[in-house]
Amino acid sequence: MKSFDVLVVGAGIVGSAVARECGRQGWSVGVIEGGTLAGGATAAGMGHLVVMDDSPAQLALTAFSRSLWHQEAPELSNTVEYEGCGTIWVAADAEEMGEVEARHRKYADAGIETRILTPAQLLDEEPNLRPGLAGGLLVPGDSVVYPPAAADFFLTEARRLGAEVFLSKAVSASHGRVLLANGVSLQADRIVLAVGTNCELLPSLPIQKRKGHLAITDRYPGFVRHQLVELGYLKSAHSLIEDSVAFNIQPRKSGQLLLGSSRQYGDESSDVEPRMLTRMIERAKEYMPGLENLSVLRVWTGFRAATTDKLPLIGQAAGPTNDPSLWLAAGLEGLGITNAPGVARLVIDGMLGRESPIDAQPYSPARLMEPARYAHA
Repeated sequence: MKSFDVLVVGAGIVGSAVARECGRQGWSVGVIEGGTLAGGATAAGMGHLVVMDDSPAQLALTAFSRSLWHQEAPELSNTVEYEGCGTIWVAADAEEMGEVEARHRKYADAGIETRILTPAQLLDEEPNLRPGLAGGLLVPGDSVVYPPAAADFFLTEARRLGAEVFLSKAVSASHGRVLLANGVSLQADRIVLAVGTNCELLPSLPIQKRKGHLAITDRYPGFVRHQLVELGYLKSAHSLIEDSVAFNIQPRKSGQLLLGSSRQYGDESSDVEPRMLTRMIERAKEYMPGLENLSVLRVWTGFRAATTDKLPLIGQAAGPTNDPSLWLAAGLEGLGITNAPGVARLVIDGMLGRESPIDAQPYSPARLMEPARYAHA
């Protein structure tokens, strides 16, 4: 039986970031992946590195993680396609402009740079938006990456630091041992479950699959300059039971456009659904009518791991289990790409018993001891 200081189950962007952070401590690391590397929740993400403010804890983690991406940027490989294009939250009416002003104040209090855009300024920044929109909020510090390549960057760095990768499914993980489907048994004092939506190893986790569609176009350089998101996205993101779509479009370095977003619960089929895809594209065309003339090259779906309080599970798995060897880096839903480096830091801080740059308590799995907060909607 091979022994490590830490075993990481899951080689998506979060697991790969955790493995690298463990390697930086000089620890021996084994990474276990039973599917395609970065082919699960990572492949279902748009790669939007964004500060979000649904709660103070979400704001703290996304702002901290985004700052780590900024530090990382000079070292990233070209394949990661890191681009500091910024985000514009687009307001359709006066009510949403009120939200723009509220977020502007909230971000200012948190030290996040933003700029309110008038209707004319919005069209100057993004000429292909339709006239008549009320304005927007520009967040210049947000960025985009290509998620599978970003995960590969972290995993490559982990391997350089000595991590060993096992391409076989983990069929059990408990009390310091992980059994693989190929019969190999591994052991470590700490096992980090960075499993996305694949929760079979700890089925008590209150994680739900949230299905989403993505579409990518042919190359249209300059058609979109920033990541554009409608403010209505925030309303649709809050729904835990209803299917929803929102305008969300990202420019890629290749000149292609990545188009989202849709959210569905209770549908575990990976099939593309014409009904949802049509709703998503029609919604986007309400904001950018010129999309009607662009060609879509590929459409796919994926699943994101959601918790009902919209906060991830980071730290020792007290609450879901009394197994002291198990740690969690899970439940990040649509913010796994943004939060990967921040989650890795919090996990290592927890293992070392050191204070983190932000308060880690809101993400502790121990909060699952409050079952009323986790009744599935």
